[in-house]
Amino acid sequence: MTWRPNFLKKKPLVAVIRLQGQIANASRGLDDPSMGPIIDKAFARKPVAIALQINSPGGSPVQSSLIAARIRRLADEKQIPVVAFCEDVAASGGYWLACAADEILIDPGSIVGSIGVISAGFGLQGTLDKIGAERRVHTAGRSKSFLDPFRPEKEEDVARLERWLTRLHAVFIDYVKERRGARLKDDPDLFTGEIWIGQEAVDQGLADGIGHLVPVMKDRYGTAIRFRRFGPRRSLFARFGARIVGDALGAVEDRAAFARFGL
Repeated sequence: MTWRPNFLKKKPLVAVIRLQGQIANASRGLDDPSMGPIIDKAFARKPVAIALQINSPGGSPVQSSLIAARIRRLADEKQIPVVAFCEDVAASGGYWLACAADEILIDPGSIVGSIGVISAGFGLQGTLDKIGAERRVHTAGRSKSFLDPFRPEKEEDVARLERWLTRLHAVFIDYVKERRGARLKDDPDLFTGEIWIGQEAVDQGLADGIGHLVPVMKDRYGTAIRFRRFGPRRSLFARFGARIVGDALGAVEDRAAFARFGL
């Protein structure tokens, strides 16, 4: 064994993974292709624990599932505990991410839950007539044209969409039940898309307690622990405004998503 003086010994590391914003399969927001290497790197540092710092109103169910599955797979392989710390909101897909942790801790004002699926759009039928334009759509396949915003809704299209949403909702519910298990309260409102704030979420079993990242981790692993943060990094060009338009659009989308929860 090689002896090292105390000042050369590495202090225990807590890897902090920042999960901030909308979850979307796009160049903006959270998705598995962009977060995957960051999550892999955090686990590769051999931390004593992983802390998920979550502030997300949700988004793509598939990307939520992929990110959560990656976290869970690495946690099981490397036997590293994962604790989620929810900030303003961990709702819908944001709560899906939180469920990847072994333990969920929140702030007294955190908005948690919204276990549901939503699809939203606009009906613009008649708009083209007003400007003298004609829409031309040609398809091969009875089901190819679906919920065209420039045409009246069809009952069969709405029924098909509702079937899709119901299936996705069932997947979400099964995942939450699998991860939270007996901690969940038997409340009929739990999976209706309802949200809970702070202690209410703890009482429902959606969270395990109230707590903040730094004091909780220091209490568990000692005041000498190190924190290393892992999150997306913008390029040099992005920092100096080369993507001003894209960043502005992303900010608007994020703002709209958080606004659903009054934030």
